[in-house]
Amino acid sequence: MAKTRTSQAAGVRFAPVAKVVVMCVALTGSAVGYVWQKGEIDDLGRQEHQREGRLLQLQRSNQRLTDAIAILHSPIELDQRVKELNLGLGPQAPGQVVQLPEPALAPGGVKPGIRQLAERQDD
Repeated sequence: MAKTRTSQAAGVRFAPVAKVVVMCVALTGSAVGYVWQKGEIDDLGRQEHQREGRLLQLQRSNQRLTDAIAILHSPIELDQRVKELNLGLGPQAPGQVVQLPEPALAPGGVKPGIRQLAERQDD
């Protein structure tokens, strides 16, 4: 005689329920993972935007400081600072400049004072 569903064991009827539970857990886990990833993407987007803003701010500050250094190195600005600080600096007098003559070349095109090593001749 054929067995009816009512006479089957409880373990056999538990299989479809277990499949549904496993599928629900997998679907719920996927949904939670998707939402978590979207949150992470949003956080990373905000961080990128903040860092780009900071980079622009630092680039502007760097340009400002570069311009300030260029102004401070200009001869006009240096002269003005020397006058403000009363340093007594100015252009050198002609008597303060010492010019040294260029040493003449010795015979053979060698400057004096430079040692040359003898060439080695192999027999």
